[in-house]
Amino acid sequence: MESGMVYQLLWLFMVYSFLGWVSETGIAIIKNKKLLNRGVLSGPLCIIYGIAAILMTVGFNDLKEAWFFLFLGCMSVGTVIQWITGHLLERTSYSKWWDYSKHKGNLDGYICIRYSVLWGLLGLLGLKYLNPLLISIFKLLPFTLIKITLWILIVLVVIDVTGSYMVAAGIQERFPRVEEVNSRLRKVTIRLRNRITGWISKRMERAYPDRQKHPKRAVKEKVFAKGCSFYKLVVLFFIGAFLGDITETIFCRLTSGVWMSRSSVVWGPFSIVWGLAIVLATELLHNYQNRSDGFIFLFGTVLGGAYEYLCSVFTELVFGQVFWDYSEIPFNLGGRINLLYCFFWGIAAVVWLKKLYPLLSGNIEKIPMKIGKIVSWLLILFMICNIGMSGLALMRYSERGSGIPAESEAAEWLDEHYSDEVMARIYPNAKAT
Repeated sequence: MESGMVYQLLWLFMVYSFLGWVSETGIAIIKNKKLLNRGVLSGPLCIIYGIAAILMTVGFNDLKEAWFFLFLGCMSVGTVIQWITGHLLERTSYSKWWDYSKHKGNLDGYICIRYSVLWGLLGLLGLKYLNPLLISIFKLLPFTLIKITLWILIVLVVIDVTGSYMVAAGIQERFPRVEEVNSRLRKVTIRLRNRITGWISKRMERAYPDRQKHPKRAVKEKVFAKGCSFYKLVVLFFIGAFLGDITETIFCRLTSGVWMSRSSVVWGPFSIVWGLAIVLATELLHNYQNRSDGFIFLFGTVLGGAYEYLCSVFTELVFGQVFWDYSEIPFNLGGRINLLYCFFWGIAAVVWLKKLYPLLSGNIEKIPMKIGKIVSWLLILFMICNIGMSGLALMRYSERGSGIPAESEAAEWLDEHYSDEVMARIYPNAKAT
């Protein structure tokens, strides 16, 4: 991805975050008859809008002329982001920041049909009309000035996010008080911190007076990976990545009559797409195991299709490679997804939540605590190195395809150990773009 595109995306992130804050604050003023800063952050930004805008811009830029699919994709992405944000805020702050329980077709009170449709319309209008205008303004501004400004704003956003998270999660309460320290400098620091966090806390109370707070419960871990915990998701990621790779390999053998690698990485049979899909499906839908098969199938079909589409766009932008192409399959969308495989995602969601997840979850929790944590972190370290090496090998593979010679010892090493023959064997369907 070119640096110019990165700064354009940062520009869009800031503008849409600000516009989101303006709209949220404007609605709050109309409802409450007084000025309220409705952002979770202290600054005039609602970053949920910025994040949604970036994902929609990067993911659905090819769908500008396909109005219905553009609307459907934006609706799916916006809804999922809003749902995840609501649950993350509730998990970290033990508070429910908004509640749509009174609206028809709501889920957990965090999303509902009305606002899902609104996400779709806003995304469609933004990509079709507002994005070209904002990009034109970006190109008129001095590039050096806008780069400096954007980096300053990013640093301020990071500080704002950190402070707001500390207040929401109650982390500042664990720090020592002024009377508990002897250092004069530390006393000044603590007083400054208390003023900042106190101001943020009061602003949050004013902005969200109806926030539903839940008592914080301290739970001592006695079982490894209890519930849908971090360690449970780590283990499920590796299981899903391995089983996904094996399943696709067998499927290719049965349908095409050839054995071919379906791995996402250079070390081992692991499909990152499947691993992340298992993690997302578990995290998003594990509370709905008792819902109907039709409900889970519908969610799996829509979310799986949007997820696979975004994965295709991401890998193409980052690595300059297309790893799958469904152009020859009926009812495809840009060759990135097709209706049949979207149905497969829906079926997989039902099978996973109803059958496989309960079975695997119980067995994972039987692993001894100490061994489970050590093995989990070793696997995480292995996969970080694996993904890093795979990314370097793919970028060098793309450079060789463009005729760029090795200009460093690292590039020469990659050419020797991950030649075109090796990469073609690992990624047989990859096509340079």
